[in-house]
Amino acid sequence: VQLQASGGGLVQAGGSLRLSCAHSGLPFTNEAMGWYRRTPGQERELVAALGSTGNIKYEDSVKGRFTISRDNTKNMVYLQMNNLKPEDTAVYYCNRPYIPFKSWGQGTQVTVSS
Repeated sequence: VQLQASGGGLVQAGGSLRLSCAHSGLPFTNEAMGWYRRTPGQERELVAALGSTGNIKYEDSVKGRFTISRDNTKNMVYLQMNNLKPEDTAVYYCNRPYIPFKSWGQGTQVTVSS
């Protein structure tokens, strides 16, 4: 499995970013996928999960602001992030939720300035 997140950057509070995850080698076409983030000194936390049947879960702090989606024709998973807050600053990764694959890819840095 190969995962590559992109689309991060520096944005002011209240702004938006759209992260993209290019994936290959998933065991199943509709493999569950998610977005994690990690800040220095913290464990990775799962912020959005898209299940194999389309069910979606969000971590409480991002509900109503983040939207996860996928395009299986392009082997892509997306995270639309609106109304960004300084506490959203982190490196974001895509991977399978709850039981992540060994390979995480480089992640993409999101920095939200106040």
